[in-house]
Amino acid sequence: MTLNRQHARLMRQATAAALCVALTLVLCKAIAWWASGSVSLLAGLTDSLLDSAASLLNLIAVNIALRPADDDHRYGHGKAEALAGLGQALFIGASAILVAVQGFDRLRHPEPLNAQALGIAVMLLSMILTVALLLFQRHVVRQTNSTAIHADSLHYRSDLLLNGGILLALLLAYFRWQQGDALFAIAIAGYILWSAFSIARQSVGVLMDQELAPEVSTRMAELACAVPGVLGIHDMRTRLSGTRWFVQLHIDLPGNLSLTEAHALCERVEDAIRGEFDQAEVLVHADPADSPAPS
Repeated sequence: MTLNRQHARLMRQATAAALCVALTLVLCKAIAWWASGSVSLLAGLTDSLLDSAASLLNLIAVNIALRPADDDHRYGHGKAEALAGLGQALFIGASAILVAVQGFDRLRHPEPLNAQALGIAVMLLSMILTVALLLFQRHVVRQTNSTAIHADSLHYRSDLLLNGGILLALLLAYFRWQQGDALFAIAIAGYILWSAFSIARQSVGVLMDQELAPEVSTRMAELACAVPGVLGIHDMRTRLSGTRWFVQLHIDLPGNLSLTEAHALCERVEDAIRGEFDQAEVLVHADPADSPAPS
């Protein structure tokens, strides 16, 4: 199996796993909320419903992003992942607002909770499933560098905190501190909103062709300059699209080289960079060193 096919398989598995976990948690939290009346459990249920919608959107977007380049999309469809990240940020932001509204309403109109034991059991199950999903997503992100899976992982990380807060609120309610339920719901809503902002900022960076991390560009420059015959580089440009990196750079070569020799050195530079960064699509332009570099 080629590396690209392996990455595609991992990304599809990660999106399918996220959707299955979200739907399972929706069912469990709905039962627990109906039995207990907890507003923090309602917050968790609302978040899981939006998680399901976001994970479904992510699954569709990843399948689009994995399509090969065609005549209309010569750079591929990778930015569908960033669009999915923006969609997730909107879903997560909406869930934060709904949770905060419910929390403030419960502060003004407190109600006793029922069936705390069932709610506690459901939240423990939610945390176990979420931790398992996060571990798998972290493995996929390390292997593929997928923007969409990383965004999904960020919001499920916030879910883990959400579930922990709900569990603590239910435990406090069990010991007769009913206001803890609403206060935790409001605090969790603030954290979810911050997570939505982080996901949106990362997705906008991809859509706006933000440069790769400085340390990555520096390492690519070192690899290019280490090729025998290359005198220097300039005008390096990088950007991210889905799991692919697009790199362009000019290399300085002796002006007396033949076209064939210059072309061979360009290919060696491309191979050197791709040898360490296999997700990179590299385009190299040769400039004679005795001519002025373009501004």
